[in-house]
Amino acid sequence: MVGTVNTYRRVIALTGPLLPFISFFARLPVAMSQFGSVVLVAQTSGSIATGAVVGGALSAGQVVFGPVLGRLADRYGQRPVVLSAAAFNAVATAALVAGALGHLATLPLAAVGAVAGASIPLVGPLARTRSVALAHRAKSDESVVGAVHSLEGTLDEVSFVLGPAFVGLASIVAHPALALGGAAVLIAVFGTAFALHPTAAVTDGRPARTRTKERRARQPRVVHAVRGSLALQGAMFGACQAGIAALTMRLGVPEQAAVVYAAMGVVSAVVGISLGALPARFGLRLRWRAATGAALLLSVPLLFTTALWPLYLVVTVLGAAYAPHLITAFALTERVVEPARLAESTAFAASALVAGQALALPLAGRLAESYGPAAAFAVAVGAAALCLALALLTRVPDARTHGRAPVPAQQTGSPAADGSSAYAGR
Repeated sequence: MVGTVNTYRRVIALTGPLLPFISFFARLPVAMSQFGSVVLVAQTSGSIATGAVVGGALSAGQVVFGPVLGRLADRYGQRPVVLSAAAFNAVATAALVAGALGHLATLPLAAVGAVAGASIPLVGPLARTRSVALAHRAKSDESVVGAVHSLEGTLDEVSFVLGPAFVGLASIVAHPALALGGAAVLIAVFGTAFALHPTAAVTDGRPARTRTKERRARQPRVVHAVRGSLALQGAMFGACQAGIAALTMRLGVPEQAAVVYAAMGVVSAVVGISLGALPARFGLRLRWRAATGAALLLSVPLLFTTALWPLYLVVTVLGAAYAPHLITAFALTERVVEPARLAESTAFAASALVAGQALALPLAGRLAESYGPAAAFAVAVGAAALCLALALLTRVPDARTHGRAPVPAQQTGSPAADGSSAYAGR
């Protein structure tokens, strides 16, 4: 326990205490926007289908353009890309709120939603890229790099639990427009703060000659397998959401759906932060297989769950498998891709997760309507089985396949011998 705390202290020494705080609040709009747009448009239009169309357009924009923003961040640095995207997204999200309140027609409103989704700066992948670069600059050992992934994964998990919860709370207390408007304010304030934080200097982009040389090599096969695994985990998320909603509705307690899903996320986050305690001998290949195997084993009881408290128990326990898979997938991506493509690759991985969820949710929902909650949960179990198959069949390198990214000394200063950073006091 003491060793784990000391490892995380070293991570905070690298980033400074403010960066995780800022990046967490800059992530919340990602979690709030998709759900918030569906709820807002459904209420203002009186049509759930219209809300789903706009929410789907927003997700599509994020999936398609997330990797583009990541590539731009690799090329030109995070600061100008995030500053521009945060400002544009704040305006686009505000326009979406205004359009919904003004009863704009479905197609124009969906177009605004797509623009809002396309301009969301994926702060989670960018924060992970930045923290890893700081760890490499300080010549930290792999335990610190692993702790970076655990911390970033936990922040992602918590944001995706709290984001929809804030939307639901705002909808109950006032109006869903408050939630989506709040997302615009959060991205404007904290997205800008993330871009301007001094640690952004470690991701100032790469010289054109270096970028051209490093982009010649094809991505390793494991990268594509990991993206597929994340898309399948997104499908698990979407199927679980549909199944939980269907079962709680059948039991006459639909308001419990969000609480059940949140319980899964909380346990997932707790397990994720605990991964920093795992010894180095538990390599990424073993972790990937263990996490996907656990997801399959723990998801099977969903097929036989028919009451509320058993649902709480099964879903909560299942959450323990999710964060280890997410953290391991991003750690594998960081291990095998070239440093010049890390922001793009992690953004692509995050987009794969969103895409899987966006595709599975309507499919599982339709199955639940026709055949009951177990049919939606069957989609989750099937996705978990495919995840395990990918983990078992994919060859995972035992060590890094690339060197660490060089960081100009004039930009970052000299790393301290103990791994501390000039950013620790900020």
